Amino acid sequence: MHHRLALLLSLCLALAAPLRAEPVQLYAASSLKDALDAVMADWIGGEVRPIYAASSTIARQVAAGAPADLIITASTDWMDWLAAQSAIEPTTRSDLLANRLVLIGPSGAPPAKLDLTLAERLGQGPLAMALTEAVPAGQYGRAALEALGLWEDLSPRVVQTANVRAALALVALGEAPLGIVYATDALIEPRVSVLATFPSTTHAPIRYPMALTPNATDAATALYTFLTGGAAQARFASAGFAPVQGGR
Repeated sequence: MHHRLALLLSLCLALAAPLRAEPVQLYAASSLKDALDAVMADWIGGEVRPIYAASSTIARQVAAGAPADLIITASTDWMDWLAAQSAIEPTTRSDLLANRLVLIGPSGAPPAKLDLTLAERLGQGPLAMALTEAVPAGQYGRAALEALGLWEDLSPRVVQTANVRAALALVALGEAPLGIVYATDALIEPRVSVLATFPSTTHAPIRYPMALTPNATDAATALYTFLTGGAAQARFASAGFAPVQGGR
């Protein structure tokens, strides 16, 4: 009898206990890591599990069925691709942030001109860039060099990395004398300096589109709204990102 009462009591307690909400699975471009981690410090809506990688990587993972609730890429092209794969809810897509593209070198290095003298600045070293065929930072970088008439001369010197943070690390560690990264990446690394900023006319606008997936939870929808709010946008601004007027 006592065993039956104990079993009944335990069942009642289990039914009365609130269900534990599943963590929000957030897939985001590598260049957002530090800013998003800071933004998440203000989030009180439950656990979030961020996965950071190159936009090409997270887009392919989500399209292949990764359990994502919310995705933020550093490329409108990859978000277009996800939409074509029916991997996002198209009505929830909006441009969250903007960024700039810069040339970096060792901390304290003098400014550089975006002309043929860059080959001289490289010396015997490489130019660090993210993958120019797949990763947004690399795609923007190649487009900028092509627009400036520099790609043909500099492409043999390019060392391509899996993501933009890896390109940043090569310059920070002294493995490459120059690199092309986002302005926000340069802000977080004291061992590098911005030597030049690429004109916005030399590449497509750098946008970070965000969208919910078809499997998004209510908590993910709440996080989506939070990221567009004033507190989160202030955090992003302090990290060097710019707002996108009107979104998409």
